[in-house]
Amino acid sequence: MTDLIKPAGDPQIGNLETPINSSGFSKAFIGNLPAYRVGLSPQRRGLEIGMAHGYLLYGPFALLGPLRDSDIPGLAGLLSAAALVVILTACLSIYSGAGVNTAVTKTTTPFTPPASLETDEGWSEFAGGFLIGGIGGVTFAYLLAANMPMLTTLVSGGHS
Repeated sequence: MTDLIKPAGDPQIGNLETPINSSGFSKAFIGNLPAYRVGLSPQRRGLEIGMAHGYLLYGPFALLGPLRDSDIPGLAGLLSAAALVVILTACLSIYSGAGVNTAVTKTTTPFTPPASLETDEGWSEFAGGFLIGGIGGVTFAYLLAANMPMLTTLVSGGHS
C-alpha cells in the first residue's frame, strides 16, 4: 500500500501522488478542463466555466429552495441562481484586485495555470465571461425545465 502513495516531488510541500490524482486518465481529464486547456482566451475560459456553473446552480434552487412548493419554483430558481452568479462574479473581481501570487498557484495546482490569468486584465476578462456564461447557463436550464413536458412529448414521438 505504501508504494501506491508517495510524495510528488518535494516531500516538504505535502503533495502526495496517489493512483487517483496521478493516473493518466485523471491528468488527461484535468488537463482538458477550461481552466488548463491550451489556446483559450480568458474570456472563453470564463464563458465555459460560467455556463457549467449556471446550469448546475439552477436545479438546487428550483427543487430545494424555500419557494419549491409555491406556484413559481422555476422562476425563483432562475432568479436565485442568477443572483448567485452575480455574487460569484463580484468575488472573482475582488480576487483579481487582490493580486495573484503566481509562486503559490504553481505549487498547488497539477498543471501550470495559463499566463493570461496572471494579470488583472486577464482576470477581468475571465470574470466578464463567467458572468455572461453563468447567466446563460441558468437561463438555459430554466428553459429546459419549463418546457420539459413538450420536450418529453417530442422525444417520445407523442406516446405517453
